[in-house]
Amino acid sequence: MSLVKNAALFVGGVVFGSLGFKLLGSKEARNVYVHTAAAAIRAKDSVMTDVTRVREGCGDIVADAKQLNEQKRAAQAEKSEVIEDESEADKQ
Repeated sequence: MSLVKNAALFVGGVVFGSLGFKLLGSKEARNVYVHTAAAAIRAKDSVMTDVTRVREGCGDIVADAKQLNEQKRAAQAEKSEVIEDESEADKQ
């Protein structure tokens, strides 16, 4: 009994597999694949556009932060020059 059952399952699997290959290779299935791939490409393009915008925004933020640090360093250097000048004037 188990030999007949196993043979029937094997034959059923072969038939099901053959039908599956025919269905997957049909024109309708190909159209589904094409539309799915096109949607995936559109989604990728949209994501890449958003990533580019975020990178540009981050680049602007970093540039502004560097400029702010330079301004603070210049102000700190100017302040320390004033303190040094006053201390030199006190010594004389």
